[in-house]
Amino acid sequence: MKFTKKANNPVLAASYLFKGIALLGSAPLRHFILIPILINIVLYSVALTLGYYYIDSLFNAFIPSWLHWLQWLLWPLFFVSFFIVGFFSFTVLANLLAAPFYGKLAANTLLLINPEANAVIEQPIIQVILAESKRIVYILRLAIPLVVLSFIPGINLIAPLLWALFSAWSMSLEYMAYPLENAGILFVEQKQLLKSNRWGALSFGGIAVFGLSIPIINIIIAPAAVIAATIYVDEVSQ
Repeated sequence: MKFTKKANNPVLAASYLFKGIALLGSAPLRHFILIPILINIVLYSVALTLGYYYIDSLFNAFIPSWLHWLQWLLWPLFFVSFFIVGFFSFTVLANLLAAPFYGKLAANTLLLINPEANAVIEQPIIQVILAESKRIVYILRLAIPLVVLSFIPGINLIAPLLWALFSAWSMSLEYMAYPLENAGILFVEQKQLLKSNRWGALSFGGIAVFGLSIPIINIIIAPAAVIAATIYVDEVSQ
């Protein structure tokens, strides 16, 4: 599979998320959306609760006392970094739990938007979870240096920007994986395909991250992103 040139159009790639949201209420897809949404409700509620009760103590623990006079500057940076790391972690966990449903959601979305598409290669649940685990390992390998950097005074000033780029890339890999796996394209090939269309991938992942950062709305963004990725892959592939 190859992507056409329009796959690398940032505006076009980002716009697909809205197409995904528009199809959330479609009757053929509701059955595959309900459980992922329930998983998201539970996990994001836990994330908000932990953040509310512990962010101040985390700030005092990780910001040296001699830098507390810069609290007016460090607090927003720390909060943004914590917010990105926290919600990213819970999003990865939610996607791992919902992965079997997202594969079926992508398959049924393709049948809905393109009944004449080639037959879907539906992966066994074990294979889906294994693929999800490989993505998580890859993501963690990228995330660990960022975590370390986030707690180095001075250098951590650029951490929010790096986390934003990292999150956009990771979410693109995450949501594009389901339609690509259904087309028989595995993780290593997925990375190469998205790297060759980096601007489109980052834009798609970026708008997904933005949606995931908005409380309440983030509950529906993950299934919407799976639907959107399926439409994206179907329309820009050749």
